[in-house]
Amino acid sequence: MRRSSGELPCVPFHSPVPGYGRSLPRGAICGCSAKREPSRKARRSAVKSALNRPAKVLFCRRVRIRRGGVRIRLLGGLEVTSAEGQPVRFATRKSALLFAALVLAGRRGHHRERLCEGFWPGRGDAQSRNSLRQALADIRRWFPAAGNAAISIDGDQEAVALTAGPDEADIWLFERKLAESGTADLAFAAELYRGDVLAGEAIPDGLDEWFSPSQLRYRQKALQLVERLSLALAEAGTADETACERLAERLLASDPTAEAAHRALMRVYAARGHENAALRQFESCRALLKKHLGVEPEAQTQSLMASLQTKGGGRQTASMRDTVQPVQPASVPARPHDQPSVAVMPFDNLGGADDEYFADGVVEEITAALSRVRDFFVIARQSAFTYKGRFVDVRQVGRELGVNYVVEGTVRRGGDRLRISVQLVDAETRTQLWSERYEGAIEDVFEFQDRIAAQVAGAIHPAIRGAEIELAKRKPPTSLRAYDIVMRAYPNIWGRRKDTNDQAIELLKKAITVDPAYGRAHALLAWCHASNASYLWTEHPESELQKARAAVEAAGSIGDDPTALAAAGSALSMCGDQERAATFIERALTLDPNNAWAWARQGWIATYTGEAARAPERFQRAMALSPMDPFTFSMRLGMATAMAKTGSPSQAVAIAREVIAAHPDIIMSYRYLAAWSAMSGDLETARWAAQKLLSAQPDFTIERYRSLPILRSTPEWADQVVEALKLAGLPER
Repeated sequence: MRRSSGELPCVPFHSPVPGYGRSLPRGAICGCSAKREPSRKARRSAVKSALNRPAKVLFCRRVRIRRGGVRIRLLGGLEVTSAEGQPVRFATRKSALLFAALVLAGRRGHHRERLCEGFWPGRGDAQSRNSLRQALADIRRWFPAAGNAAISIDGDQEAVALTAGPDEADIWLFERKLAESGTADLAFAAELYRGDVLAGEAIPDGLDEWFSPSQLRYRQKALQLVERLSLALAEAGTADETACERLAERLLASDPTAEAAHRALMRVYAARGHENAALRQFESCRALLKKHLGVEPEAQTQSLMASLQTKGGGRQTASMRDTVQPVQPASVPARPHDQPSVAVMPFDNLGGADDEYFADGVVEEITAALSRVRDFFVIARQSAFTYKGRFVDVRQVGRELGVNYVVEGTVRRGGDRLRISVQLVDAETRTQLWSERYEGAIEDVFEFQDRIAAQVAGAIHPAIRGAEIELAKRKPPTSLRAYDIVMRAYPNIWGRRKDTNDQAIELLKKAITVDPAYGRAHALLAWCHASNASYLWTEHPESELQKARAAVEAAGSIGDDPTALAAAGSALSMCGDQERAATFIERALTLDPNNAWAWARQGWIATYTGEAARAPERFQRAMALSPMDPFTFSMRLGMATAMAKTGSPSQAVAIAREVIAAHPDIIMSYRYLAAWSAMSGDLETARWAAQKLLSAQPDFTIERYRSLPILRSTPEWADQVVEALKLAGLPER
């Protein structure tokens, strides 16, 4: 965090926390010699004590950036400041992009004819020139010509150019600093590069060809810069090093395969003495290149890796000496239905010794959160802890612990902020399946730690399930287990169409034939039958509902499977039994507080049992836990239903429109839009939605819809919906 003097502090450090890391006699933990792992309570107490202690901060040489001087920013997005220091808001998107084009051209400017052809193609000469004049007038309104104007637009009948001081635009300053050879100048340029040219800006079709050459050119300059700067760094713990690290992270955020950025981070970590983190950065680079491009790292990257291994080969820290080599288990414990397994490895601490407790605390919380998900087997924390302080290839971890997937991460403290990076890796192929970065304030350290654990568990669950689905698809039919067949059924369960739902039913029946006691298969089958009735995909809804109830009963003992409980509870809810459904859902959330499906269904139950005002928070929790969930559309429609029911149909209409824009094939969305639009008085939209619904479901009638059991839970609301659907023009019978 920068101080008023302009100095940039390095990562704070303290003396180590007393008592941590002492070794115990053989047999103290799990029958092996291992470093003692503090309890959760002790760790949290130590973290609080360490973070409250005044930090001894190293201040590095200044890197002065005259923030007030740079008034035009194109790197990382378009930001322009007026002479009065106010944000410039151009009248149109074209005016803003025209301004950006003039900044990129600099003093050489552009011919008017080329600007007309590029920005207003297909229009007549007179019309395009008039549009250009209007856009230039909009720009000049913010930057009027005057004798002392810092920024102005000059031009004649043929060309237009922007005139400004050399420090007014970030790209001009970036170019000038790149031409210098000093490390401070390169670090200055690194801080200027907030992202690609016009990153995040909406560029209309056609104009992307205008700007893409500049975007590519400056990105290449940034990649060259991060390489140069990482090689030029003379010592660790400087502001220049921090600037290099941040630039590398920004480059990787937009392109995970940028090897120059990976190499820069490897050098930075190695210079700080974090060889493990440097080696893991290489593994991450290799996995991402294989995943996205199908190639191995460049020779330069592999050479850097080899030099780091040679450099670190003779070192052995105290923690490494105290840690025994994990022993290959004689046999992997039996797991229900051959579930996949995962190990959460100790995170690499890139900060001071006091941060070790926080790193261990995060790992403990993530392990605990994942262990509540019964879809996979989580290796005990003590077993993974034996790897602390050593770099071990994930494939070796997979063999030694008998796991399919490995969770790795790093923790770094900078000033009053904590940053955590987490990734999920396939132990056999070394493929990175998921990664994310989290940042939070030190004063909220425990809330931050708990939030990360919940979000990581929520994200890893679908990532592992997706990998298992792909694995099941590749297996020959003759070797499929019940578990594999259920994995194959999932994409059809999420298909949102009658044909895919019917395919899911057939697969689930096949899984039950292979393993009649597989409770999850029965529970998912119940959901599919209930969906047939609820989405009006059948002419015999009562028959489907009876099959759903029978499947729930056949599921037997599913009391320890949150996913099965969520599926069964959802099916019962659609069958109209909200009270029993709530019991299943509450049990699911007791076992796994991060189960997005259960949170979403709890929202629906609240909507249909007189607690609609409390439903949105349930749906929001579900979407936060699983942002890419295949049932996100249902969560959003549920949220909208609660809003409509509590007197905000216009807000519900807005959500329904967004869902339809993203998923025009979800027919039920038109039914909701028709009702809510009619409730809000927009009969034109209501009738349009009704026609779209009838074109997809010609046999739809209000009578069929009104007969759904889920509506019996709230008869007054059902009557309001029926009247709204009549206004929309849908047939009653």
